Order: sequence, then structure tokens, then C-alpha cells
Amino acid sequence: MKKVIDLFRNKYFLVTISFVIWMLFFDRNDLFSQYEYRQQLNKLKTEREFYAKETNLVRREIKDLSTNQATVEKFARERYLMKKPDEDIFVILPEEKKEEKSFFSSLKFW
Repeated sequence: MKKVIDLFRNKYFLVTISFVIWMLFFDRNDLFSQYEYRQQLNKLKTEREFYAKETNLVRREIKDLSTNQATVEKFARERYLMKKPDEDIFVILPEEKKEEKSFFSSLKFW
């Protein structure tokens, strides 16, 4: 027990402990900030992978559009709804699901 008391009386030990506590909780780069930075870094890495895949896809589309006339026509029809002069275009949109009301949801108690 005396060793523990002597340890807490030691000024070097107290300074070291206070320094560690300061660095872990009060410093600008404390544990919580490091955790947030790590989460942000992981998010940015996944976004970078996503955008790299999208960039490769767009480059492939550009290469295909610049070399193939049939692909250009298909692209214009699908993306911009363009048509030839003697054609009709029908755009079919999926129906939105209507929310069915139950008997109890229509009752008002106040």
C-alpha cells in the first residue's frame, strides 16, 4: 500500500498520467476525433471506389458511342426519348402503390 501512495506522490508519475489523460480526452486529436476521422476515411475510400467504377463505365460508354452508330441511336432513344419522324413513342410508368387505410386509422378519438 505504501508503494501505491509513494507512486502517487511522485511528480513524474503524476505529470505522465496527466499528460496521457490530456492526450486521450482533451487534445485536438483525442480518441473520439481519431475515431471520427477513421470513419470518414473509410467512407471516402468507398466513395472513391464507387466513382472509379462509374468513371470506367462512362469511359466504356463513350468509347462505344464514338465507334458504333447503332449504340448512339439506342442511347438517344433510351436516355433522351428521341425518335424517328415516322415513329410513335409510348412511355410506360409503373403505378404507384396506394396506401390502403384500415378501419382503425380512419377513426378519430379527439
